[in-house]
Amino acid sequence: MAYQAKDYTSLIGIPGFSETLLKNHFTLYQGYVTNTNKVMDALALMLKEGKTATAEYAELKRRAGWEFDGMRLHEYYFDNLGGKNPMNKEGKLAKKLAEVFGSYEAWEQDFKATGAMRGIGWAALYQDNMTGGLFNAWINEHDTGHFAGCAPILIMDVFEHAFMLDYGLKRADYIVAFFKNINWDAAEKRIK
Repeated sequence: MAYQAKDYTSLIGIPGFSETLLKNHFTLYQGYVTNTNKVMDALALMLKEGKTATAEYAELKRRAGWEFDGMRLHEYYFDNLGGKNPMNKEGKLAKKLAEVFGSYEAWEQDFKATGAMRGIGWAALYQDNMTGGLFNAWINEHDTGHFAGCAPILIMDVFEHAFMLDYGLKRADYIVAFFKNINWDAAEKRIK
């Protein structure tokens, strides 16, 4: 099954994100889609040829998580960008955030603090599929730091490629721009 890169050019023009930054980011994302397909194809061929006991097969199996998660996390990220409306304070996401964190503001403070931590990675609002609870988490690399059995509700890319062209080292300014552009409808649809 070949994955297809989604078209996110409709995001060009959102405030706080230059066209150059977005186009570079889309190209990076398309590379993850291409490499996911290459890795999956190579693994399928090695399985067919009976080469599963090789070091090459093992390394490709390990690489698959990096490429696939890089593809999918970017899709979550781009899908939850481009919003023009504030969060629906009567929606299930707002109510759940207030229930778990005490208030939307407390959640936002924690999410922003998570995204501002030193290092490269992703800030994620997760929902635990077993308990329904929400929590913010740091994903260090695409394929490490995910919480088993949890669904991503909101994803913020905090790898340098997501902000350095426009903000340099001012990650906090990028986070402010991200929050101004959250597509809360996309996040709302992800919560159960």
